[in-house]
Amino acid sequence: MQTKADDTTTARGREAEEHAARYLERHGLRVVARNFRVRGGEIDLICRDGKALVFVEVRQRSRSDFGGAGASITVGKRRRIVLAAQHYLAGQPECDCRFDCVLLDGERLEWLKDAFSADA
Repeated sequence: MQTKADDTTTARGREAEEHAARYLERHGLRVVARNFRVRGGEIDLICRDGKALVFVEVRQRSRSDFGGAGASITVGKRRRIVLAAQHYLAGQPECDCRFDCVLLDGERLEWLKDAFSADA
């Protein structure tokens, strides 16, 4: 059963992903998929940057009590993103790819290109 807090968190997450998508598009990327899910993993945004595919994790924190948005991307989270990316790539022609993060800490947005590798 979903609570009102769950609905609010989901809505904020969607808003953060939309904000990140618009930011990336203004900087030349093209969003090709959103919320790609497979058993065991999910990717918030999949973009094209030229010929490369970019798998983007969007993290938002309104407070930095626990280290901010960047600190919330754990080793386990990176592994789940890589797993989902491997599934996505299985259905694509071979191409370069990278893993980026868009961090939203309060009003501040930070785009980390090539934030981690598939060896995460």
